[in-house]
Formats: sequence, C-alpha cells, structure tokens
Amino acid sequence: MTRQISMTTRKELVAALQLRYGSAALGDRIRILDEFVALTGYDRNHAIRLLREQPGATKSTRERNGLYDEAVARH
Repeated sequence: MTRQISMTTRKELVAALQLRYGSAALGDRIRILDEFVALTGYDRNHAIRLLREQPGATKSTRERNGLYDEAVARH
C-alpha cells in the first residue's frame, strides 16, 4: 500500500530528518531511511541523496551564455 502525501509535507519531512540522519550511527541511518522511503515512496538512492544534503542548501543556477549576438536578437 502506498501513501500519498503532499510535496510540502515531503519537503518538511526531509528538512526534519536531515540533521538526524547526518548525525546518526549506521544502524539508525538504515532505520531512518527505511521509514522515509516507506512514507514518501521515493526510490532509496534518491532518498539518500536528499537526506545527505546540507539543511537549507539551495541549488545554484548557472548563468547561460547567449546563443545569438545582439544583431540577431533585435531582428
């Protein structure tokens, strides 16, 4: 049986578990991960990546170079 929880709830759960997961011993990490996967339905590897991120870290976006010069863009 899979549970449907909102994305907001999932994000709150990730934020709450990141500190616990990072400071837990191996046996506790496995238990935290098992419960997290069961609750969210995430793939195990994706869940590990989420829980290992630093709390509050934001992904940086890189600036893209323009494909066209100004003459083409104005036309």
